[in-house]
Amino acid sequence: MRVVIAGGHGKIALLLHRRLTERGDTPLGLIRNPAQAQTVRAAGATPVVCDLEHTAVADLATHLTDADAAIFAAGAGPGSGAARKDTVDRAAAALLADAATRAGVRRYLLVSSMGVDDPPAAGTDDVWAAYLRAKRAAEDDLRDRDLDWTVLRPGRLTDDPPTAAVTLTRHAGHGAISRADVAHVLAALLDEPRTTGATLELVAGPTPITDAVRAAAT
Repeated sequence: MRVVIAGGHGKIALLLHRRLTERGDTPLGLIRNPAQAQTVRAAGATPVVCDLEHTAVADLATHLTDADAAIFAAGAGPGSGAARKDTVDRAAAALLADAATRAGVRRYLLVSSMGVDDPPAAGTDDVWAAYLRAKRAAEDDLRDRDLDWTVLRPGRLTDDPPTAAVTLTRHAGHGAISRADVAHVLAALLDEPRTTGATLELVAGPTPITDAVRAAAT
């Protein structure tokens, strides 16, 4: 399977590159900074420099030629302001979906966030509120598209070792999840087309990942 991953230098993506490569897939990591290429290559992926905030859909689509799936795991990241939450977490996700459609890539996984169903509470930090709104807008945009999409909403992310056991369901409740387990779940979702059209929350839990993904399939 050839998989194009936006946010290719992110912590989840680097873990996902390794997992996909180990099982014989071919990951391609989209990165903004050329200095990140060696790290992406060392994780087993082919790095492609492509700034999703300044790229035309036609150019991005060329990188998805012959791909089997696209995964949006990008984010504006810590220290970015509200404006970049919109241009990356929303607009870049839509751009990747546009490019996938143009390239004929139907499978699309969106890494979103828990907490986007309700408007930000009064007093919420402006940047965090912008992040939640951007993630929700990206989800809503994806649901209107003719793609085989799945939305994954992880809980609070940690760098803890993987447990390979999770809770994966429509409403998982508050909790944390290791980035390594998120990467494992993303890889498993690629193998389960019956999760198309599902929005799934993910936290640590008791169920082996393969079983959890199978149970979440619609």
